[in-house]
Amino acid sequence: MATATPDADTDTDTTSRTRRQPPYAVILHNDDVNTMEFVVFVLRKVFAYDVAKCIDLMMEAHEKGRAVVWVGALEVAELKADQIKSCGPDPARRDVGAQPLGVTVEPTA
Repeated sequence: MATATPDADTDTDTTSRTRRQPPYAVILHNDDVNTMEFVVFVLRKVFAYDVAKCIDLMMEAHEKGRAVVWVGALEVAELKADQIKSCGPDPARRDVGAQPLGVTVEPTA
């Protein structure tokens, strides 16, 4: 009875490389309705940044209109953006039309 054995002289391509995905940025947009405290709270909750970094990012978004709050793989960037949106609006500002924080995911290149 003969058994099939794989050919030991199999040709393999050792020069192929896995292409890295380009990094994506999570962009926080300026928000004049939600409180600054709420923005800091959301950044701390989603990214576990320290208070000082959250304040810097919040102020950058406030002064420049937007701030890059995180950079990495597309899937994680989309997750982080969804987590920010899922925090909803500032409960203290719903009566004046507060919406969830404005956030987008954009390629860094």
